Amino acid sequence: MSPAESERSPVASAESERPSASPAESERPPAASAESERPPAATEPQRPPAASAEPQPPSASPAPYPAALSAPGRAATPPAPAPALPPSSVGRGGVAALSVGYQIGVAVALAVVAIGVWVHLGMVFLHVAPSNTVTKQHGTAVYDWINPEFEQNWMLFAPNPLQQNIAVQVRAEVATAEGGVRTTGWYDLSAQDGRAIDGSLLPSHTQQNELRRAWDFFVSTHDGRNRASGLRGSLSETYLRRIVVLRLEREDAAGPGGVVERVQVRARTTNVRPPKWSREQIPDDPVYRELSWWSLPAGEAEGGVR
Repeated sequence: MSPAESERSPVASAESERPSASPAESERPPAASAESERPPAATEPQRPPAASAEPQPPSASPAPYPAALSAPGRAATPPAPAPALPPSSVGRGGVAALSVGYQIGVAVALAVVAIGVWVHLGMVFLHVAPSNTVTKQHGTAVYDWINPEFEQNWMLFAPNPLQQNIAVQVRAEVATAEGGVRTTGWYDLSAQDGRAIDGSLLPSHTQQNELRRAWDFFVSTHDGRNRASGLRGSLSETYLRRIVVLRLEREDAAGPGGVVERVQVRARTTNVRPPKWSREQIPDDPVYRELSWWSLPAGEAEGGVR
């Protein structure tokens, strides 16, 4: 044995004497290095960049949420959304936006209007309906409600509807300021009412029905010779005479210093022409019904009729 080998022999013998590793230890993975077992260093939070000396313009679209600084090692959490408004305070308009007192007032007004509409419809129904127990007991109240503003005229729907145009005309005998007497021409009062109604959105009841009803009243209370039948005939004459005198005053028929002493009324009746497709032949000549002259009492002659 050489000296070199003799020096190595103790080491070799020591290694040979070391017990061999067990199978479990041989399969154990190698231990982690010291660097891997060292805990990770805490990351320092990023500092915002220093503000520059020059001001920066605001961005066009700002961030929806402000940037929140999170704690080291934690993710940033968005801010909690704003609480929603109660439904009762959103979208209130119209009557709901009024106070309780005004809402009660509106409800009462609507109730009154609804009751009035139903009462009117009921009165109209009772007026046009056949005679029944209600109309026998309350016929006067129904008649007063309907007439004269809501009068129902069924001639348009009758089997033989009205096919004539009736125009009421009047002329006057005037005592002039010089002491003479003159007779005016015929004033077509029905044509005046027609011109006043034509094109009017809300024509008055007087313009539509006063003169027409007065003439119908006269005809229904007089015979073919214009003789009155009973007290209603005299009343119809007075009613018609006062209407025509008022119309003559509006037209200033007497003139300066003149006085209307007598009036004469007539009706001009013309037939309505049939349609072009009809073969019906009717006369086109007007028919006149002239009444006698009526002398005016002193109060009416001096313009006392109002």
